[in-house]
Amino acid sequence: MDTQQFNRAAWDNIATSRHQWFTPCTGDQIDAAGRGEFSIRLTACKPIPGEWIGPVAGKRILALAAGGGHQGPILAAAGADVTVVDFSEAQLAIDRAVAERHQLALQTMQADMTDLAMIQSNAFDMVINPCSVNFVENVRPVWGEAARVLRPGGVLITGLMQPVNFIFDPVKRDRGKLKVRFRIPYSDLDLSADELDDTIGPERPIDFGHSLTDLVGGQLDAGLMITDIMEDRWGGEDVLSDRIATFLATRAIKATPNQS
Repeated sequence: MDTQQFNRAAWDNIATSRHQWFTPCTGDQIDAAGRGEFSIRLTACKPIPGEWIGPVAGKRILALAAGGGHQGPILAAAGADVTVVDFSEAQLAIDRAVAERHQLALQTMQADMTDLAMIQSNAFDMVINPCSVNFVENVRPVWGEAARVLRPGGVLITGLMQPVNFIFDPVKRDRGKLKVRFRIPYSDLDLSADELDDTIGPERPIDFGHSLTDLVGGQLDAGLMITDIMEDRWGGEDVLSDRIATFLATRAIKATPNQS
């Protein structure tokens, strides 16, 4: 199975469904961002701390795997020079529609987050990556590309699913019970044929659960220095979130030549 093509089609379908992970930003959010009052989410519930981002006016920001009309338009309204990259053309269409509606200068580019060859090195001051690397089989190329396109001293802020999300039986978890069943690294593709049919579909992309060595250590190996960490949980009645944080967000800086 071509996992990239399958997931691209799934996210194209999600763009026109009610299952959007991040709903497009509102006019009120755009107006507030224009006054310098804004926040963005990269995980399920909690916004990223404002000090992680700071003032963005005039900054070159890459919103990586961020189609859907949330992060990119808000940052553009706050004065940033934003390029939104996503492999789903339908998700990018949402960003363009929001930008047109609110007269925002925002660029979009269709590309896979593991291969940004069309972007020059050292091109951006910041890379914003909402929780999405669980949809790629190998996460380390994402960190390598993010580090390459950042200028020295540039910042990567990314949302991550904790590996613990992937070790429990999903049916029992939905029923409020936790039974350890799987190992990390995890792949939906390792499920039985019947289970796979119940797990993935036209609006359900293939998931991969990565190790912390690849999620966090991979950033370090790419020349990024992690400066802060934030935890988050699923909203609602998720039984696992009652016991442990299910999301992680990290802020990292690309090392300068004197630091490397």
